[in-house]
Amino acid sequence: MPLESVRFAVLGPVRVSRGETGLEPAGRQERAFLALLLVAAGQPVGMDEIIDTLWGTAPPRSAVNVVRRHVGSLRRLLEPGLAARAEGRWLLRDAGGYRLATDAGSLDLARFRALRRAAERTARESPERALGPLTEALALWRGPVAAGLPAAARAHPAFDAVDRERLAAVREAADAALRAGRPAAVLPHLHRAAAAHPLDEPVRAALILTLAAAGRRSEALAVYDAVRTRLADELGIDPGAELRGARETVLRPGPGAGGAAVTGPAAARPGADASGAPPAGPGGPPAPAPGETPAGPSAFPVPAQLPHDIAAFTGRSGELDEILALTPPDATAPGTGVISAIGGMAGVGKTTLAVHWAHRVAHRFPDGRLYVNLRGYDPSGAVMEAGEALRGFLDALGVPPDRIPHGVDAQAALYRSVLAGRRILVVLDNARDSDHVRPLLPGSPGCLTVVTSRDALSGLVATHGAHSLTLRPFGTGQARALLVRRLGAERVEAEPRAADEITELCAGLPLALACVAARAAAHPHFPLSAVAAELREAHGSLDAFARSDASVDVGTVFSWSSRRISDAAARLFRLLALHPGPDFTLPAAAALAGLPVRRTRPLLAELTGLHLVTEHSPGRHAFHDLLRAHAGELVEERHTPAERRAALHRLHHHYLHTAHAADRLLAPNADPPPSPPAPEGVHPEPLADDDRALAWLTAEHAVLLAVVDHAATTGQERLACHLAWSLEPFFDRRGHWHDALTVQRTALDAARRLAEPAMEARGLRGLARIEGRLGLHDRSRPRLEEALDLFTALGDDTGRAHTHRSLGWESEQHGDLPGALRHNQLALALFRAAGDRAAQASVLNSVGWYHALLGEHRQALTHCFEALTTLQDLGDRYGQAATWDSIGYAHQHLGRHPQALLAYRNALALLGDLGAPYAEADILARAGDTHRAMGDEDSARAAWTEALALLKALDHPDAERVRARLTGRDGQAGAC
Repeated sequence: MPLESVRFAVLGPVRVSRGETGLEPAGRQERAFLALLLVAAGQPVGMDEIIDTLWGTAPPRSAVNVVRRHVGSLRRLLEPGLAARAEGRWLLRDAGGYRLATDAGSLDLARFRALRRAAERTARESPERALGPLTEALALWRGPVAAGLPAAARAHPAFDAVDRERLAAVREAADAALRAGRPAAVLPHLHRAAAAHPLDEPVRAALILTLAAAGRRSEALAVYDAVRTRLADELGIDPGAELRGARETVLRPGPGAGGAAVTGPAAARPGADASGAPPAGPGGPPAPAPGETPAGPSAFPVPAQLPHDIAAFTGRSGELDEILALTPPDATAPGTGVISAIGGMAGVGKTTLAVHWAHRVAHRFPDGRLYVNLRGYDPSGAVMEAGEALRGFLDALGVPPDRIPHGVDAQAALYRSVLAGRRILVVLDNARDSDHVRPLLPGSPGCLTVVTSRDALSGLVATHGAHSLTLRPFGTGQARALLVRRLGAERVEAEPRAADEITELCAGLPLALACVAARAAAHPHFPLSAVAAELREAHGSLDAFARSDASVDVGTVFSWSSRRISDAAARLFRLLALHPGPDFTLPAAAALAGLPVRRTRPLLAELTGLHLVTEHSPGRHAFHDLLRAHAGELVEERHTPAERRAALHRLHHHYLHTAHAADRLLAPNADPPPSPPAPEGVHPEPLADDDRALAWLTAEHAVLLAVVDHAATTGQERLACHLAWSLEPFFDRRGHWHDALTVQRTALDAARRLAEPAMEARGLRGLARIEGRLGLHDRSRPRLEEALDLFTALGDDTGRAHTHRSLGWESEQHGDLPGALRHNQLALALFRAAGDRAAQASVLNSVGWYHALLGEHRQALTHCFEALTTLQDLGDRYGQAATWDSIGYAHQHLGRHPQALLAYRNALALLGDLGAPYAEADILARAGDTHRAMGDEDSARAAWTEALALLKALDHPDAERVRARLTGRDGQAGAC
């Protein structure tokens, strides 16, 4: 049976056919299982996810066996006559679960996505050409995804995510149709989407603009009136900025009123990207209120991420002129959406040229300069994926981490939205290939991108019109100029033949020349002929980078360089190749070497002075890929497996014990398991307070992610778990939910491999907490209940207590305030029995808070004041601030306004030193309400104005509610 003969459909009711024959799965569970595999679109689905979808929170003990029976049944359905236990061609085991081998030729969802990608490639140049594939994609839909499944199964986030893809495609089609002048082409799709999602404001805004563009202005205004009424009746809110903007566009006098000047949803939605799809996070400032000045570019951070320029930059004048010609002469020139792709072999100076050029033109990009090393050819395999780079860029651009959406596509759309209308220079260094950087390319014509790679990047040239520049090794003249710049003209001109021989032996590679020049500069009395003779006699090699087009192996230079240093520095050089992260600090290097920091400092300085290691930013060091590969060969040759394991063991423990100390500072009421003892030679970094802890964790963020993964994959599962759990308070404080999700999944997998119930319980709870933060409550609550069962069976009352707290938060998210209070009361009883004062104090405040939310304000005050006394004794400033806030809330609702204001002032005084702007804004808003209740409108407006400024800086949705207070749109008397 040929592979192409089976067809699948999931955009509507689930359908399977072979030729003209329809195939029917045996039952509802089989159909749900098949639908889950189909929405995965060729990606594996884990067994846990399958079981969650089929049974929810109460799977039978035989669930795994039942799934396997469904697998066998589906295989026989798809391939009649398939031998028992055979996998066949379609339904395959993969990654601990199953995968359905589908593609755009066999699955309607895959075809839908391929058509969207095709439209995206042409949208900027030709909206008309983009409209065709978009309408074709939308025509594939026959109803909601996986229509007809039981509601419990369809509640799985994977189905909701595909439905959201449909909405995004509808908005993209509307934008393309408006820009192409063909609004009628998408009206049927918009009407269907609006009917299915009556409260989706972006879809309604797109419908309003499209109706107006089609000449149906009164109908457009009727849509606005209908959705405004429905929002008020069902949600008690006014239309958002996007809907209001669409209405204002329709009402605006001039040709736009009839449709000619209505340019699509992006016209009414600040921060929308070129497709018109709304950003999942902050893409621009919200619409200003009457009398308010719109935020200008200064409201955004101005990133300045370029590495240091090289003062001794030389050569490449022709290439530099070529790339400078791409840059507009001033910041107002149009058409700067240029991508320059610099390619060439390792060590040829791609990064040096790109960074030098970027510094030369940086002044032309007033909105900032972004830089990332993608590590596309890192010998350790620690390639930075596009999603990680996007999250770093969005963070630098001022997007709060908790506002960054799931998935690379959504993150890339938000990134393009944030850059829209801004002039940003983007340097993407060391890319693996064209696909590696596509999500990182801005969509705005005001931005300029330069990409470096060993790959030719022909894909960017073909699809994005990139200007390609390939660097060659230095010729004799350029190499001589580099030596003159580093060693002085007199010394080079005194021995021209030796200088030429050095150039030849270095194969014209700037990196090799820089290493040799550093050695010669360190010994100014050595004749260059002696340096050349040493090079000739060297016998090191670097097979992975041998050049077939050169007379020598450039690895000889690195081998010679590493032999010119002290034995202790050479040992450190070799061991540093074991570090799994993108860079390292002096204390980490000391841990690898098993030496005190004071003894390691001069060794690292020796390596840096000879260009074997670079200090790319103060206190942070890194290898060039070639030198890391060379060090990696040497460490394999010179150190036994036991020595390498011991060095890594010391390094992992360095990060674990420092992170554990940071955890205790950030969350003194948490319950991390005791860390294993640190091996000899490991000294955690001293962290005086929580500010220092946060600073260390922030600086080591990327390294810690790499260390967790490395430990988990090298047999150190227990250490990986302990490190992951020590990072929880940091991720929670900073809102790095996506990284936390990755780390906690790794920890749970590692804990399960250990087959220890106590470790698995902690792993379940850690992952559940992050899933809850991300709104994945159908996964988080069952995991917490499973963790609670395990902690109960183990007799671990502290574990039970912390899990009850997490279940309380889950209950609050579902609107079950009595349930939230009950879980926290159970936690409080367990903490009291265990004698844990810090945890008691924290949960006492939570109990008080839930009493207050339930209207039991006097009981709330009793619990909160008891909590406050202990928190003050413990010096927990965050806990005190949160408790003063709860006290203020209870007093406010008892009508004790002066006491409420005093409590809020105490909370704000504590938070002002701790850098928690959202919490400050939340308290300021309540303080404003209290001032208004006392008749003090001026003080109320001052508090709300301050809160609004903080929320706008975070681009938090609560800003709209505070703005409503200031403009009197909150329905309460007294607002001006």
